[in-house]
Amino acid sequence: MDGQPLRFDTKIAVLLRDDLAPWQRLNVTSFLVSGLGSQVPEVIGAPYEDADGVAYLPMFRQPVLVFEATKEVLRAAHARVLSRSLPRAVFTADLFSTGNDTDNRAAVRAVPTADLDLVGLAVYGPKGGVDKVVKGARMHP
Repeated sequence: MDGQPLRFDTKIAVLLRDDLAPWQRLNVTSFLVSGLGSQVPEVIGAPYEDADGVAYLPMFRQPVLVFEATKEVLRAAHARVLSRSLPRAVFTADLFSTGNDTDNRAAVRAVPTADLDLVGLAVYGPKGGVDKVVKGARMHP
């Protein structure tokens, strides 16, 4: 590389509700980005290897930008991501009380889209489209 920063025409963004406890912010972010990595293979880079030949799992090929917003801004972002049909993952408040993947999916399935108690949203897509989805949010401190 010639010393210039690598620019991406796509963006990975996580939007968290601003009233979450620190442990919840980390937990929600981890769960949300795992959804993107599993369904959007182009976001994953090549595996890593250290100087001793020990192999490590591949990670995202680009940064993940984390934002925070009020419940209202998060709800608006959810509507925008749905209208743009961008790849997305959601985390609802109900998932804090479940203990496994089956119950997680059942908790989301039980609630109509408009009534989801969103605490987090991850989105991937063209930079401009993702910027429009997270409009009104601020970078996480």
